[in-house]
Amino acid sequence: MYKLLPHKADMAIKGYGKSFEEAFCEAAKAMFSIMAELEDVKPVGEVKISVKAQTLEELLIAWLNELLSEASLNNVLFSYFEAKIRKTNSEYILEGIARGETINPKKHRLKTEVKGATYSGLKVAEENGKFIAQCVVDV
Repeated sequence: MYKLLPHKADMAIKGYGKSFEEAFCEAAKAMFSIMAELEDVKPVGEVKISVKAQTLEELLIAWLNELLSEASLNNVLFSYFEAKIRKTNSEYILEGIARGETINPKKHRLKTEVKGATYSGLKVAEENGKFIAQCVVDV
């Protein structure tokens, strides 16, 4: 489950899950739902994503921005995500995959371009047994 939150200049996204991994994946879905109708995007191609950061908050930003980078470089939209997060002595590491397909304006209902995930409104936490991952994205 994910949610789009109103924001004055950009768009805030918030992913919910039973784990941080699930919340990160839902945040990614929220971000790509700003760009296109996700039900039109078939998860046929796969890209592997690997990012590292000192904190879970920085890891969320790295994950979302790496997904945007891969989407832009390969002219694709993603609609399915998997992530595994582990902690070493000094950092968090996320290994994940994103599945989607090449952008086709005749097939995909394109909406607003997302330029990047920002540190504004950044929060990664567990609240009342739910895990959340949220930030503001630049549109």
